[in-house]
Amino acid sequence: QVQLVESGGGLVQAGGSLRLSCKVSGRTFNVYAMGWFRQAPGKEREFVAAVSWNGDATYYADSVKYRSSISRDNTENTVDLQMNNLKPEDTAVYFCASGRAGQIRTAEDQYSYWGRGTQVTVSS
Repeated sequence: QVQLVESGGGLVQAGGSLRLSCKVSGRTFNVYAMGWFRQAPGKEREFVAAVSWNGDATYYADSVKYRSSISRDNTENTVDLQMNNLKPEDTAVYFCASGRAGQIRTAEDQYSYWGRGTQVTVSS
């Protein structure tokens, strides 16, 4: 059974930082890309960031570019998302997802497995 479990969400003031982490089990981790998505209240889920199977390539949504960093540890089966200079518009439930292949993808249908999400709330 494949499981993705996110952690690290919480309440933070604008300008603060959070580090989200996702632990993957039940699936060979080091051959698939990993992604982070988010869903704000009343909005559709959107792509945030992705990392390739070996960590050599990363890609970010324009909304978080230069403020975020995605990384993975293939020995621990984890993927992290460091978010800095957080803004109220970053408030959302953040989901990690395991890809269908090793290359970076931004579309939801290119990801096979999903976590349940972790809430990030940024106060102004």
